[in-house]
Amino acid sequence: MSDFNTFEKLGESCEICVTKEHTFGTDAFLLADFAKARHKDIVCDLGTGCGIIAVLMRLRYEPKQVYGVDIQPQAIEQFELTVSRSGLKETYPLLMDLKALTNDAPLGRCDLVTCNPPYKAAKAGIESELSAHKIARHEILCNISDVCAAGNKLLKYGGRLCLCNRPERLADVMCAMRDNDIEPKYLRFVSKSPSDAPWLFLIEGRKGGGSFMQVLPQLYISGSGGISPELAQIYGKTDERTE
Repeated sequence: MSDFNTFEKLGESCEICVTKEHTFGTDAFLLADFAKARHKDIVCDLGTGCGIIAVLMRLRYEPKQVYGVDIQPQAIEQFELTVSRSGLKETYPLLMDLKALTNDAPLGRCDLVTCNPPYKAAKAGIESELSAHKIARHEILCNISDVCAAGNKLLKYGGRLCLCNRPERLADVMCAMRDNDIEPKYLRFVSKSPSDAPWLFLIEGRKGGGSFMQVLPQLYISGSGGISPELAQIYGKTDERTE
């Protein structure tokens, strides 16, 4: 197990604890930007890991409350260190299985639930030898249906569930949403450049929503000689990871 001595700076006022087991990447920034919490929102991030999405929500949008749920004790300990070190208010790490949410979670009170879920089905592709990475990347402890079921339990009527995933899982995600009374409303694909196929999608569903979905313009992450202006703007909100 890693020590907890590495902190990465997010903007001027926050440092987030990262380890080899629980760190973050571009998709977390993309999802946090896509979801865009409102000031009055109660937000819950499922499978929060080091807490990156919950922390970005707190820093960027200052919602009423932010919760981060994870089943792994080390992830929650890292998140707790970040909250304490950076003085994040109304930000609550929860050590909990999303398949067995307790009353400590904001059940039925959330305006927004986010999740950067495991992208691969169990036993699909090469699994990491590191347990935390295996759990994060493969549907070992939960699958997309579990995530959407948890979202349904947390969301109030009309609340939003925002996810990211690989394009090959799009049908699985949309079916799981509908099976849990969450109607897909917005979809955005992400690719490196106009000539590349998408490597990620971002999707928003609304609990109890009517049947209508809008496909948004594609997001490109590469630009002339570096990252695209839009990705630079997304990163620039916290002055972090612009390489």
